[in-house]
Amino acid sequence: MNKFKSDLEIAQNVQMAHIKNIAAKLNISEDDIEMYGKYKAKLPLSLINEEKQKKNKLILVTALTPTPAGEGKTTVSIGLTEGLNKIGKQATVVLREPSLGPVFGIKGGAAGGGHSQVVPMEDINLHFTGDFSAIEKANNLLSALIDNNIQSKTRNLNIDPRTVTWKRVIDMNDRSLRHMVIGLGGTTDGIPREGGFNITAASEIMAILCMCNNMDDLKEKLGSIFIGFTFDKKPIYAKDLNAQGAMALLLKDAIQPNLVQTLEGNPAIIHGGPFANIAQGTNTIIATKMGLSLCNYVVTEAGFGADLGAEKFMDIKCGYGDLSPDALVIVATIRALRHHGGAKKDQYGNASVDRVSVGFSNLEKHIENMKKFGLTPVVAINHRVGDTKEEIIVVQEKCAALGVNAVVSMGWADGGNGAQDIAQAVVNSIESGANNFNRLYDWNAPVVEKIETIAREIYGADGVDFAAKAKRDLKGIENLGLAHLPICMAKTQKSFSDNDKLVNRPTGFKVTVREFEIASGAGFLIPILGKMMRMPGLPAVPASEGMDIDSNGVISGLS
Repeated sequence: MNKFKSDLEIAQNVQMAHIKNIAAKLNISEDDIEMYGKYKAKLPLSLINEEKQKKNKLILVTALTPTPAGEGKTTVSIGLTEGLNKIGKQATVVLREPSLGPVFGIKGGAAGGGHSQVVPMEDINLHFTGDFSAIEKANNLLSALIDNNIQSKTRNLNIDPRTVTWKRVIDMNDRSLRHMVIGLGGTTDGIPREGGFNITAASEIMAILCMCNNMDDLKEKLGSIFIGFTFDKKPIYAKDLNAQGAMALLLKDAIQPNLVQTLEGNPAIIHGGPFANIAQGTNTIIATKMGLSLCNYVVTEAGFGADLGAEKFMDIKCGYGDLSPDALVIVATIRALRHHGGAKKDQYGNASVDRVSVGFSNLEKHIENMKKFGLTPVVAINHRVGDTKEEIIVVQEKCAALGVNAVVSMGWADGGNGAQDIAQAVVNSIESGANNFNRLYDWNAPVVEKIETIAREIYGADGVDFAAKAKRDLKGIENLGLAHLPICMAKTQKSFSDNDKLVNRPTGFKVTVREFEIASGAGFLIPILGKMMRMPGLPAVPASEGMDIDSNGVISGLS
């Protein structure tokens, strides 16, 4: 019986090119990169060129509502990049960095799959170039400064500890750290107060790094972080603690994008890693602009389904980065369509034209949504073993009826050779001139109106209910003068609704905003829908249990 090689086995067997040779493909000299060994490098911000960006093409990859295992956006993004290069285009992929929490929890890795991966896979999935560590340290420096000021008698800002919203972070899934009491032990050990930890990928520092355009912008955004209030109700920001300079210093290397390579030796830029069900779910503005400055075609992705990552990419990131996608790809799998058509987890592998037909309603809604942004998507059917010709034809015929081209992507099995069809379809979409990007809502509209627009237009909800705390938070947002900020919805990735049990294309529902979080530094407001949280927990059997390293340093268990 044939046994497929694991992602890690495929990655470990590739002969990587020296990173200076990868840089040369982007016309970057060895003197202009900061090498982290032979296969990784930092790219200086001086390489960003606003004029060149305007001439090159940006391709956004998103997906239908995924199953818990994910539908392969990163795999398709990398495969598409390989395919574009195969058909004679100069292309690079710009991706997020994996978070250690999901790597050791559920995913086991997040650097693509099969023959569509970025390498060195082990490094990318682990500590990489230390960006996450720098973000963690900058975040926790601010935490230390806050508690030091509360304790201090010489330069006390009169911060009310009960109002402090800032939390410490760690890049690990650890539910025990969500809610804590800190400062216990005595008068020299701080002032007791409630606190807790978020995961690094869900931190505002991560969001700020991804939203800034340069070092000056980074410092301004860090200084604008809202911390809490004084006892006399005055708002306190990080700049009141003179924190932004030292925090930016810790991020001096992390602000630079990372250059690596695909399995086929094409350039790949990886930078930033915010979650899409909580934060904006896309790589940094800086990395995207870097790619557009260096390459004719840039493929990037937005996390989870298009109702989350793609909506936030276009309504938030494109606004702050002055970006405009030239084409959009929706990744779909037959497995996910079976899921939305009623298949249970143990039935995902069972062929069923009927279930795929029913489940297509989910993909249809995502297609409709993307057209509201002025973009006619290309559907990439990410081929998996067990997909049948009959099921694929159903998807293609239904997409054609909506005026959308659906193309099978074989990047997982065949790399660039298997992605030439989807690459050509994307080029055709760009050259058709039919795409004319626009954002969904006006940032200056009232907060409630912006939220209702997203809920009705993107989720298909009948309306929005606001809990009592959310209504109080809205008043606070108005008082702080932050109502003009865009909206970054925190919602389950498993459904268009805020109820993860409602799969496919639910109707007749409302979503409930429980409360708001303010990300004044990153520049958006976060309505919390349902039971979303910023610190995940580990599953009953974490992926880490299958990982190991031998005496020769060879790693196993990553995927």
